[in-house]
Amino acid sequence: MFTLRDEKGRALTENEALALPKERRSEIDKAEQELRGEITRFLENLRPMERVMNEGLAALRRQVVKPLLEHALQEIRNELKKQIKDSVKLGAYLEQVMHDLLENLELFEGADEEDELRLEALNAVLSRYRVNLVVDNHGLNGAPVIVDENPLFHSLFGSIEYQSENDVLVTDFSRIRAGSLLKAHGGFLTLHLRDMLADELVWEKLRRFLRSGRLQIEEPGMTLSLLAAVSLEPEAVDVHVKIILIGSIEQYYAVQEGDPEFARRFRVKVDFAESFLSNAETRSASSVFVAHACRQMGLVHFSAAAVARLLEDSHREVGDQSRQSAIFAHTEALVMESAALCHARSGALVEAPDVEAALRARTLRHDYPEQRLQESFAEGERLMVVHGEKVGQLNGLTLIDQGDYRFGFPIRVTAQTFAGDEGLLNIEREVEMSGPIHDKGVLIFHSYLSALFAHIAPLAFDASIVFEQEYHGVEGDSASCAEFYVLLSSLSGLPLKQGIAVTGAVNQHGEMLPVGGINEKIEGYFRVCETAGLDGSQGVVLPWRNRRHLMLEPKVIAAVARGLFHIYTAEHVADGMELLTGIPFGVADAAGDYTPGSVLGRAQKRLQAYRHACQLAGRQKPARRTSRGTRGTA
Repeated sequence: MFTLRDEKGRALTENEALALPKERRSEIDKAEQELRGEITRFLENLRPMERVMNEGLAALRRQVVKPLLEHALQEIRNELKKQIKDSVKLGAYLEQVMHDLLENLELFEGADEEDELRLEALNAVLSRYRVNLVVDNHGLNGAPVIVDENPLFHSLFGSIEYQSENDVLVTDFSRIRAGSLLKAHGGFLTLHLRDMLADELVWEKLRRFLRSGRLQIEEPGMTLSLLAAVSLEPEAVDVHVKIILIGSIEQYYAVQEGDPEFARRFRVKVDFAESFLSNAETRSASSVFVAHACRQMGLVHFSAAAVARLLEDSHREVGDQSRQSAIFAHTEALVMESAALCHARSGALVEAPDVEAALRARTLRHDYPEQRLQESFAEGERLMVVHGEKVGQLNGLTLIDQGDYRFGFPIRVTAQTFAGDEGLLNIEREVEMSGPIHDKGVLIFHSYLSALFAHIAPLAFDASIVFEQEYHGVEGDSASCAEFYVLLSSLSGLPLKQGIAVTGAVNQHGEMLPVGGINEKIEGYFRVCETAGLDGSQGVVLPWRNRRHLMLEPKVIAAVARGLFHIYTAEHVADGMELLTGIPFGVADAAGDYTPGSVLGRAQKRLQAYRHACQLAGRQKPARRTSRGTRGTA
């Protein structure tokens, strides 16, 4: 802006300037225009010189700063190349950093702190040099070991975080997050196979990673997002990790069958044992486990007697005197329950009665179905005879498994035989209430029966076997001995002792085979006998090979010690039959005939009478076999 002055140099006011003659004002305006033109031409001539000067100053600054940067970056390169294998990429990156710094040196000069634009630009430049440390394992003494209990896509493979700006999702390298797979680099990652199979997207991504060994961090859902997004594709990184998959046997073989390529990546298969042989060393280690669990959970510690009771329950859980359960979660749960009862009585140590009380409490929480069955026997709803003798009738032992609780359940087995040509009829199978294992057991003992009397074949008899008052189906072969005994009793006409129940499978040579759930079966029958009244005649017959599996509750042991209840073992069905009847089983002579008066001798005589009756009636027919049941001429 120009200021008018008079001859003496005094500034003219606006009114004084307007009062000047028109010619004078025109001269002044013309002079002003000429001056403005000169100023413009001066500035136009000055700008190139300023530009050259600024470029020269910038080049001088870069020339001064560059050696300092090169020295600093060289130290960084020397330090990082020990950790980064690709030195070429590292060198290229540091060169880019140096070039970017030299191009923005003016932002690092001292200036007014209130220069917000410069500070904002400086922060934008500095943000490019920050490091996003996605994994930091410097505090570990060994290789990382990670257990991912919730392997979602982003938690397993990593993710890229976004934020919304003006309805656009934006991100940068600082928002890249590592997943458990990258965190386990150089170590071990444990996953549950079931979790992998439940998410097809995770499964496919894991397959691709195993094939290439390179991890690409990405956000799979961004392609389906309704909002526009500024995408970011980080470079894939090499990850060296050993993956451990935990799953069931069924899942392992399902993957092996359905995805052979994936299965080939996991060649080291390890089975987790559910039990192990017990010795002094394992018992000591189990005691240490109990002490460690108490210390870790802040519980009262266990006395030696209490630990011994825990070990006894561990043996009972697997049903074996020589093996302990390897499912320590069950032991840990019992430790907590026993410690809670000890705390309730303000005890200083958990004692054996606390463990007993915890076991009783656990049973009371689960045994309602067993109570109802026991009540049905006491009330006469279910028929069960535990005194005297009867022909073609015997008490068998079954097991009901509810998953978290199982118990023994005695059931009456009966048989009837007649002259005929239909052979053996398995009623359970005829009405489709038996499983394949039970049907197999019936066929096996039927084969053994046929072999016993092969010298008088073809046999001419009809027979039916049934589990009385059984309405839920039968599975397993542990009752095949009992079925054989009632059939032989019906054929021979010899009564069986009703106080003695039988469990065990039989093979085609008459040998008794071990069965499962032996303790629960014995205890279930013992409770029925106890309700009916123990008179010293009751007991059970079990396979000789089941002796090591006996881990009975104290009440049953006490009754056996007093002679009120008996436990018998048998290697062969002949031993059990002789015990049940009091009659010798029978031995065949050179002609194949059995000793008269013996069990087999009486059965042989009855079968011959059936055959003779059929011949007289003209009913003897060729052997046949139906499509259902076990029917057919023996």
